[in-house]
Amino acid sequence: MAKRIQFSRTGGSEVLELVDVTPADPGPGEVRVKNQAVGLNFIDIYFRTGLYPAPSLPSGLGTEGAGLVDAVGKGVSHLKPGDRVGYAQGPLGAYAQYHVLPADKAVVLPDTVDVETAAACLLKGLTVQYLLRQTSPLKGGETILWHAAAGGVGSIACQWAKALGVRLIGTVSSLEKAALAERNGAWATIDYTKEDVVERVRELTQGEMCDVVYDSVGKDTWELSLDCLKPRALMVSFGNASGPVDGVNIGILNKKGSLFVTRPSLNGYADTRERLEMMASDLFAVLESGEVKIDIAQRYPLEEVGKAQDALQGRRTTGSTILIP
Repeated sequence: MAKRIQFSRTGGSEVLELVDVTPADPGPGEVRVKNQAVGLNFIDIYFRTGLYPAPSLPSGLGTEGAGLVDAVGKGVSHLKPGDRVGYAQGPLGAYAQYHVLPADKAVVLPDTVDVETAAACLLKGLTVQYLLRQTSPLKGGETILWHAAAGGVGSIACQWAKALGVRLIGTVSSLEKAALAERNGAWATIDYTKEDVVERVRELTQGEMCDVVYDSVGKDTWELSLDCLKPRALMVSFGNASGPVDGVNIGILNKKGSLFVTRPSLNGYADTRERLEMMASDLFAVLESGEVKIDIAQRYPLEEVGKAQDALQGRRTTGSTILIP
């Protein structure tokens, strides 16, 4: 028997249950990973609350983890038992001691990347990779706005943007988070609890505004984010921390300067094994170079996942959080 977290109804963190299960055998094209660390991400809360529907209930939770290959299914040739791997996609169920997923969604970890770092950064780091290197391929010299700059994704983005020569303006909710974002390489920070974000962006850019805005907050910041863009610039909405953006009249993009908008996702970019491995190689390269360092600021035992999610949802975390099975 093994432990896993599941939920049988949507709701608050109280719906999460620690249960005993028999680990499933991997089917054709699948791999079973014995998790040594599990990543905690805001998308997990979306599934728990029902914003994103789980395929069925009861359901496992989580899509990111790292550990050792425990068994492989028929037809899997690029992985073998004992390999150190990490993953950020696949079926729900990573909040567990064992997880079965498509083998094409697991990447072998280089010797320089330990399992805790992999679990803390694969989903976040691959997200930053496609946002900075693909959604809008930044070349250096651009000015961008990044909401939640002291969070797990934001902490990586600040460092990677600096390495690219990009001026990242980060929004934060406290002096402490501002200091963290600036240590990570943010060009400037804005405390949205005390400052007018749009006016502060205008001051910082001498009226030029931003080339790209990266918004993981959603409903509460949608129009504010549009107002921070220069004409014909790009709005990247990649999360819903405050709720989904809906009821939008597309004409607002014309009104605010012939703007572009996209709503990307990791699965939309890492949609083949080859693309996933290319993106992971790019991430591992900036980790190995030291240009990006992963701050694992919180560790929780698997059974305390509810406490961990509440802290994440309440914006009481910085950097990355991992669960230890």
